[in-house]
Amino acid sequence: MKKILLGLIAICVGYASAAKVKLPSFFADNMVLQQKTKANIWGWATKSKAISITTSWNNKTYKSVASASGDWKVAVATPSYGGPYQITISDGEVTTLKNVLIGDVWLCSGQSNMEMPLAGWGKIKNYEQEISDANYPQIRLLQAAHVMSFVPLADVKLANGGGWEECSPKSIAEFSATAYFFAREVYKQTGIPIGLIHTSWGGTFAEAWTSVNALSTMSDYATAAKLNAEKVKGRGIPYTDRMRTWRADLIKADQGYSNEKEIWTGVDFDDSSWKMLKTPGYWANGDLKNLDGVVWTRKEINLPQSMFGKDLQLHLGYIDDNGIIFFNGVKVGDTDDDHNNGTYTVPAKLVRAGKNVITIRIFDTGGGGGIIGDKNSLTLKFEGGEAISLVGDWKYKIGLDLAKVGPEPEPDDSPYQFGVLYNAMIHPFLNYNIKGVIWYQGEDNASRPKQYRTLFPLMINNWRSSFKQGNFPFYFVQLANYLSKEDKPGESNWAELRDAQRNTLKLPNTGMATIIDVGEGKDIHPKNKQDVGKRLALIALHNDYNKDIEYAGPVYTTSKVEGKNIILSFAHAKGLKAKGDGNLKGFAIAGADKVWHWADATIKGNEISVSSKEVAEPKFVRYDWAHNPDGNLYNDSDLPASPFQTGK
Repeated sequence: MKKILLGLIAICVGYASAAKVKLPSFFADNMVLQQKTKANIWGWATKSKAISITTSWNNKTYKSVASASGDWKVAVATPSYGGPYQITISDGEVTTLKNVLIGDVWLCSGQSNMEMPLAGWGKIKNYEQEISDANYPQIRLLQAAHVMSFVPLADVKLANGGGWEECSPKSIAEFSATAYFFAREVYKQTGIPIGLIHTSWGGTFAEAWTSVNALSTMSDYATAAKLNAEKVKGRGIPYTDRMRTWRADLIKADQGYSNEKEIWTGVDFDDSSWKMLKTPGYWANGDLKNLDGVVWTRKEINLPQSMFGKDLQLHLGYIDDNGIIFFNGVKVGDTDDDHNNGTYTVPAKLVRAGKNVITIRIFDTGGGGGIIGDKNSLTLKFEGGEAISLVGDWKYKIGLDLAKVGPEPEPDDSPYQFGVLYNAMIHPFLNYNIKGVIWYQGEDNASRPKQYRTLFPLMINNWRSSFKQGNFPFYFVQLANYLSKEDKPGESNWAELRDAQRNTLKLPNTGMATIIDVGEGKDIHPKNKQDVGKRLALIALHNDYNKDIEYAGPVYTTSKVEGKNIILSFAHAKGLKAKGDGNLKGFAIAGADKVWHWADATIKGNEISVSSKEVAEPKFVRYDWAHNPDGNLYNDSDLPASPFQTGK
């Protein structure tokens, strides 16, 4: 803590040494201040310097004196929305902020789906027309740059050295599409100027956006504060040394090795006790759904005499996250060195007529591991010869559960570390008065969904406590549908994560935009950001702007068993309907054994009755419980139902 304070003091002293009052980077022309509040304005000046601030909306002057470390802060009364106005700040030399609006300020954060711009790498649906139409000077945009820090920062770096910009075709192209469509809908419905502070970073987990002090209250992160303290003191073990130790620990802990030599790859190795794994496919869809680590898989194949003495081409497609490939006990490929798009050459000298064995050591560091190849291209063949399919059952054995070793160390400049984005991209804004937050994140926590049930509410409460502005609105996006569709009901980390998000609605003044119908199976970044932003806006319009509108699709509340049926009740259930062909889809039912079966579901007013001939004594129901489900339950406002499960 002492080191952190010294760091902040050093920053402030640096500011104070300037001849003119220094303001945080986001106090600039075109800014938006929160309406009808005591809005904080602060900065740094020479020690004991008198500071005066005059606001043109009331021609009132506020006074302050810089402290011994040079910092000062003033709370100015803001009226109802309007402008433009001017703010003059003087310590003897005058700084004037021009074209200032009074309105509502929304902080927009998360990972890549919040960051996804209209153009650039995003190219959302109809992006050219959307950019051309983006003439909304009453919407103002502030873009934070990507910065991480092990100590809380007093100021934020802005992208491209910029400040606040009026929304225009020129300024909007590289800005968050979700945030823009949210603001556009709110502005159209209310006429209130909107300030968007966009502070996101793609591919980041919620732990990075939560303070280390808050994380240390969770048992899962008991060592977080200690690790952070080591970083701050500069006594942390160098990254290269940490990686070397971690890799050595992996080999020692992997049961597939003995004295650093593979022992499960030989053609005559006895794998009769190994279990079966459907290939290709993700582990998350089967018995290994909660595993991050190493799995060894083996496939025995009988080759005809015509293949003997010939080089073979082994086509495996994509291995998640990486793999080492052996043929008859000899290494023939490694995805870390793979430049052949999943194709490996098996030298003729290794090929036998009759029994041959392919062994793959698959290492999954997070999410769903496995061989994710095309069923039609998962083959073994020689040039000009007939292909032998490798689709079907492979034997497998777990070599290592990564939980026993710990995750891969992160480089010191990685954003994938505890608290580093909270420190650099949230902490600088804590004194800035906001209306609320919109948040789109969760993909990077999908491999640990049960943990998210505690982590996500913890993060929200952490922000609210740190901002000291009460339980401000916090509206978030539930994960979209993604990855391949499943023929049978089963387990899904993505479904678990969505349910953790739904359960977060128990916190006061929260709201969730369900987008289970706008995702794309092969793209984690849906192009339809218009509906995402609009559904977030519906929540705000109802809760914060007194609009009498429906703002959510059906949300499960309670259930009861009636004979062979389970009766489900919902909030936001006016006009329940099956969109499309009229038959409800996406429901699964199970008894106490938790063996899931597709269910028949019937709408009865504002309730739904669920049953199956396969389940005589039903106990549990799930809806849209899959990575990429196809449920069709909506209300009469054409808003989709949130995925859910009853019981535990």
